[in-house]
Amino acid sequence: MADRRKPEVAVIGGGVIGTSIAYQLAKKGVEVTLLEKGLLGGGASNAAAGMLGAQVESDFPGPMVELCLESRRMFPALSRELKERTGLDIEWNGSGLLRLAGDSEEANQLEERGRWQRERGERAEWWNRETLRRREPDLDSSLVGGLYIPDDSQVSAPRLVQAFSQGATLLGAELLEGVEVQGGVVDRGRVLELTTSIGRFSPGSVVLAAGAWAGFLAGELGLDLPVVPVKGESLAVRPTRPLFDRTLFGNGCYLVPKADGRVIIGATEIRQDFTPGVSGEAIQTLLAEAFRLVPELREAEWLRSWSGVRPGTVDGLPYLGAAPGFTNLWIAGGHFRNGILLSAVTGKGMADLITENPVTTFTPFSPERVMVSMKGG
Repeated sequence: MADRRKPEVAVIGGGVIGTSIAYQLAKKGVEVTLLEKGLLGGGASNAAAGMLGAQVESDFPGPMVELCLESRRMFPALSRELKERTGLDIEWNGSGLLRLAGDSEEANQLEERGRWQRERGERAEWWNRETLRRREPDLDSSLVGGLYIPDDSQVSAPRLVQAFSQGATLLGAELLEGVEVQGGVVDRGRVLELTTSIGRFSPGSVVLAAGAWAGFLAGELGLDLPVVPVKGESLAVRPTRPLFDRTLFGNGCYLVPKADGRVIIGATEIRQDFTPGVSGEAIQTLLAEAFRLVPELREAEWLRSWSGVRPGTVDGLPYLGAAPGFTNLWIAGGHFRNGILLSAVTGKGMADLITENPVTTFTPFSPERVMVSMKGG
């Protein structure tokens, strides 16, 4: 039996990115050990609303949009695959997403967004005020229209993490909770050992997928990786009846209807904040915006609130690829608001890179772009 303290690959971080990478590596027959300091999915992943919004927040075309679209296309098949392998339903919902306009200026911006997205072959429909009232009668009558994106979708974020985790375990991966990586031994650009709360590991390769904490861990390995923590606060209510099927995206919040009747309302953005909990101001602000969009939500039952810390980057793009100056350290992080969406393409792409299959779509997201910039080069 293989020495579990000497896996082929050690993945640091048990969120949706780390578990996806572990799952895809295990599918390739790689010996994987995943190290998570808390509970699997216990950080930003389980706090996420689960939107797969490849188009809704895309202001202009570019590599990031292409990466998001590629990952979104993978989810229907991935959903079936995970259910067949684990029996878990990630609750993929393909009813689309509706970006709402509160005034004519916002409507013009959304119409322009829909135009360039259609030009590149994606579906995006502009709904005027009359169409909006007909298709979504419970929305506030003051809304002037909306951009309907049929192919943006959603999943249950906690179920997705659970499915990746169980799938990886069934394929032979070892997923360890409550194990904190405290540092490592590096020699001539190679990570020789990881020091953890339960002892030392000597993996062949290391993947750093620790979310908002990746920058701290990178520093312990001698790498200056800028990660910007962005706290997000969300809440859940249960309407007395179903008010909408599609995910709604307004100027100040999003509303995500779930299979069990809940509606998730999120989310705030507070930079450089690791504090737990949810402020009264956040609850007030999110509810006010939700009530503005869907007045009948005022009658909904209050369920709970929560927060998570997303990993941002200095240029808004994720870090995907080899760590500069290292021969066996890989970075998969900085996904900010797109961790759930990008988990599919990140898991597969990183598994391919680690097993020496080139992934050209990751080139614009190489961590080297930031390291070179920081060195003034």
